Amino acid sequence: MYLNLSEREEFLGKEIVDAAYKVHKQLGPGLLEKIYEACFCYELGKKEIPCKRQVELPIYYDDKVFDEGLKLDVLVDNLVICELKAKDELNRLWLAQLKSHLKLTNLRLGYLINFNVPLIKEGITRFIV
Repeated sequence: MYLNLSEREEFLGKEIVDAAYKVHKQLGPGLLEKIYEACFCYELGKKEIPCKRQVELPIYYDDKVFDEGLKLDVLVDNLVICELKAKDELNRLWLAQLKSHLKLTNLRLGYLINFNVPLIKEGITRFIV
């Protein structure tokens, strides 16, 4: 059983979905991921929500730290991981990757957002651990 998300996590989740809708509505499908990423972060910034792009995090394993760690597409307010895609088909591996990223960062909420879809609601997957 999952614990409820915090009020801040719920708020950020709604704002993340809203930002994705705005970007997709204006740009549509068919562009590169880095374009969606830049515009998505711009939309969050307009809402005064802090986010970081292409965040590299170390891996802690067996009392050692490895710098060859994780690379997160977007980290929102140090609470939510967003993996952005612009692909024709959803790959189940991306969900497993997001789940691993959440586990390794001790975060609870993540989004897989694929912008290469006719309707963005078909491209947003919310994941809670």
